[in-house]
Amino acid sequence: MYSLIKHLCSAYLVERWGAMALPALLTHLLPLRRLFVLGIGFFTLCFLMTSLGGQFSTRRLGDSPFTIRTEVMGGPESRGVLRKMSDLLELMVKRMDALARLENGSELHRAGGDLHLPADRMPPGAGLMERIQAIAQNVSDIAVKVDQILRHSLLLHSKVSEGGRDQCEAPSDPKFPDCSGKVEWMRARWTSDPCYAFFGVDGTECSFLIYLSEVEWFCPPLPWRNQTAAQRASKPLPKVQAVFRSNLSHLLDLMGSGKESLIFMKKRTKRLTAQWVLAAQRLAQKLGATWRDQKQILVHIGFLTEESGDVFSPRVLKGGPLGEMVQWADILAALYVLGHGLRVTVSLKELQSNLGVPPGRGSCPLTIPLPFDLIYTDYHGLQQMKQHMGLSFKKYRCRIRVIDTFGTEPAYNHEEYATLHGYRTNWGYWNLNPKQFMTMFPHTPDNSFMGFVSEELNETEKQLIKGGKASNMAVVYGKEASIWKFQGKEKFLGILNKYMEIHGTVYYESQRPPEVPAFVKNHGLLPQPEFQQLLRKAKLFIGFGFPYEGPAPLEAIANGCIFLQSRFSPPHSSLNHEFFRGKPTSREVFSQHPYAENFIGKPHVWTVDYNNSEEFEAAIKAIMTTQVDPYLPYEYTCEGMLERIHAYIQHQDFCTAPDPAPQGAHALQSPFVLAPNATHLEWAQNASLTPGAWPPVNSLRAWLAVPGRACTDTCLDHGLICEPSFFPFLNSQDAFLKLQVPCDSTESEMNHLYPAFAQPGQECYLQKEPLLFSCAGSNTKYRRLCPCRDFRKGQVALCQGCL
Repeated sequence: MYSLIKHLCSAYLVERWGAMALPALLTHLLPLRRLFVLGIGFFTLCFLMTSLGGQFSTRRLGDSPFTIRTEVMGGPESRGVLRKMSDLLELMVKRMDALARLENGSELHRAGGDLHLPADRMPPGAGLMERIQAIAQNVSDIAVKVDQILRHSLLLHSKVSEGGRDQCEAPSDPKFPDCSGKVEWMRARWTSDPCYAFFGVDGTECSFLIYLSEVEWFCPPLPWRNQTAAQRASKPLPKVQAVFRSNLSHLLDLMGSGKESLIFMKKRTKRLTAQWVLAAQRLAQKLGATWRDQKQILVHIGFLTEESGDVFSPRVLKGGPLGEMVQWADILAALYVLGHGLRVTVSLKELQSNLGVPPGRGSCPLTIPLPFDLIYTDYHGLQQMKQHMGLSFKKYRCRIRVIDTFGTEPAYNHEEYATLHGYRTNWGYWNLNPKQFMTMFPHTPDNSFMGFVSEELNETEKQLIKGGKASNMAVVYGKEASIWKFQGKEKFLGILNKYMEIHGTVYYESQRPPEVPAFVKNHGLLPQPEFQQLLRKAKLFIGFGFPYEGPAPLEAIANGCIFLQSRFSPPHSSLNHEFFRGKPTSREVFSQHPYAENFIGKPHVWTVDYNNSEEFEAAIKAIMTTQVDPYLPYEYTCEGMLERIHAYIQHQDFCTAPDPAPQGAHALQSPFVLAPNATHLEWAQNASLTPGAWPPVNSLRAWLAVPGRACTDTCLDHGLICEPSFFPFLNSQDAFLKLQVPCDSTESEMNHLYPAFAQPGQECYLQKEPLLFSCAGSNTKYRRLCPCRDFRKGQVALCQGCL
């Protein structure tokens, strides 16, 4: 019987598929002993392959079924065969499962009741059953794709038959200068990606022009094609008002499961549900009857996908970094509570399905108009979208918001400029509006500040904490043993140990980590509620200098601790520290947590030189006698984050917002007046406001920085925030004249420090490239012209009139 099976299948396969298909299948057949079970399954598979082979008799040997040049046959008959094949596959799999269970049961019975068979003693047919099922599933998937190709091809050929060969020549239209070149490219490369065949390209001139005019946009529409469908699809959907949500159970379902990172995020969302609901009620009262557009939003967490490595999930229970997961959990909660439509993806397959990515290698645009108003992702997700969206990525990238912990400065974001001037890194050069990057802390005003939340205490909880504090208890910031390898820690920990009992929360499996000194009481890795209870008892939360800018110091301060951190001299940056090397920022970090140092400060935050024993010991003594209340900045409360994201969603528009002012030396006169003290420019009271400009331009204050000073620091020096969206208003010679700066000459160039005044030489420089307007950056040669604005108390991301 075996010889008969081998002979029949060999004949079928050689005739229909060529000899190359035999070796792999026969390899599986040779060692089999259960021929009855396998014969049925294999005959069924042979029939299926024969039937499918008949559909592609013109197929070139070695091609993928998706790269063939399809010959359209029969249309409905072909699809009928494919549907029957799919039904046959399902029946085949069910019968094979039943037979496999019968076989396995017989084998186990003969084994004398021994249920612990080693792997090499399992029934010999089991492995083949799995292989046949996998092959069958793959063929089923192929059948579905082939059906799609046939549908597209039928439509194409029916349309082509309406026109003539003379109507399928590349037109010469000055509005579409790339059309002829794209047609030439399609002639040579249309088989390079299966997606072209999916859209109906079959190697004919007409198929090229239809694709390039209707799927892509390099050629003009063909006059004999029906354009009503495309016009109907372009109509925007009616606007729907967003309504605050108070039940987050559906959000927990949207977040999915199966990863420790997702479990952590869901637990956090559950724990903070009551605070989110209360914050939504407060914001609703503040906004009153203000209309809020409901947006359809896709959230793709790229760093959690298997394709990016997902290095975070395995470390959640081992003391790994949780800052990114804290932020993503809070972003999801804020978007959902604000009432927007939400989809969440953590795999590449889910991303492709939600975007409408065609089958292939990512060369073609999406199969449908993007169904999302906004997409929140990270750098990993951004790269995945670029690889799979084809030309649609450029079309829709204005809708993307990139969660970017450490920020991306304009000099690194502009691809050409970064390449020419040494700013190119692995993470930059995306040519996005810099405000599309959203940071964890407000350290880079060129970007948008997204943030996260810390748990907010009520007055009763605050009083209980104040009464339960131990004046001599310190907790160390660092859950991984590697953080405790800090050079010189023994010296300052020895000093601290003279005054306080030191506690740690370092992860370990069986033995105490040797990096942790014996006098430290290590609790091991604690769940978040237990960790907070520890903070509520402690007087001091002390950092070793790493990790940078995490959420834990804010949680400690919110629970009544004083945060002690190291001052860095020289400051850490990409120039001198490995951690920052390759990141798209030149920012200098003067302490472990610059936000805590600059925006909170004493008495809650103390920044000292750990290498100076006298300064360190004096700080410890002072801290022990300092009384502080639990404190949480408004921008890190649930209400503060809801307020900020609401403003971004309703006002930030990087797709249609026009440039508010002309640039260049010949721009219209700027609507500024010199302030009474002649130190800066202000928006003239009688000047009209630019429609659609956000933030409102009447909050603008313009200062001329001292040489070597960045606009970020210049604005902070005056109690203001640098606002890069105001740069276009200042980018004119008139602004320099109003500031009484004599310009002997004025030039427009690409430089992230412009507009600026150069000394010596009395030269004024204007910005030529809008994407390079930058609050960051300085040079002793230039005095930069800096746009600053006011901000709401406790909410630096928003000006006073931004809501």
